[in-house]
Amino acid sequence: MKNYEDVKSDLIHMLEELEGRLDNITQDVRHTETGLNPDFAEQAVEVENDDVLEALGNQTEQEIEQIKQALSRMEQGTYGICLKCGKPIRKERLKALPFSCQCIQCAEDGD
Repeated sequence: MKNYEDVKSDLIHMLEELEGRLDNITQDVRHTETGLNPDFAEQAVEVENDDVLEALGNQTEQEIEQIKQALSRMEQGTYGICLKCGKPIRKERLKALPFSCQCIQCAEDGD
């Protein structure tokens, strides 16, 4: 079994950053600090901005889940093994995308 302590530390740091970002996005979308603008035109702009923030929040949630799954695979001893073909994932790919669960070939082939 390979030692991925440095990667684990990086993933935990990424997870903490993303959870903080998601919290900020959630507060912004809910307008917890500012409330909605009384001007209708400004409200329309705010709603458009909320749509963008919501999309960013969804993407952030997906990344958080991917990181949690990678940490789980580390605990299980299956980190660095492609979930699709069972072959090792190259170090370069894991360095670029530490929560990757597929080798580059399987990722390029699609689902």
